[in-house]
Amino acid sequence: MFGDIMGMMGKLKETQQKVEETKKRLDFVLIDEKSSDGLLEVTLTANRKIKNITVSDDLLQDKEMLEDYLVNVLNKAIEKATNVHETELAAVAKEGMPNIPGMDLFK
Repeated sequence: MFGDIMGMMGKLKETQQKVEETKKRLDFVLIDEKSSDGLLEVTLTANRKIKNITVSDDLLQDKEMLEDYLVNVLNKAIEKATNVHETELAAVAKEGMPNIPGMDLFK
C-alpha cells in the first residue's frame, strides 16, 4: 500500500514539474489577433503577456475608435491565449495523473 502511495506521490511531483515546464514553454507560443480591417494587430504569449501592438495611423486620429479596437482585439487575443494555455496544461495534468479508481477527473 505504501509503495502505491509513494509511486503516486512521485508521479504527482513529476507532473508538477511538467506543468511548470509547460508554463515556461507557453511564454514562447505566440497568439496573433487583428481587427477585421487590419488597422490594429496584437501579439500575446499563450501565458497572456502582451508582446506587441501595431496601430495603423488611421486609428491614431480617433481616440474613441482606437480604444474600442484595443478592447475588442485584446479580448479576442486573450480568449485565444487562454484556450491554448488551458488546453496545454490540462493535457499535461491528465497525462500525469495517477490512475485512482473512481476519480475520472478528465472525462
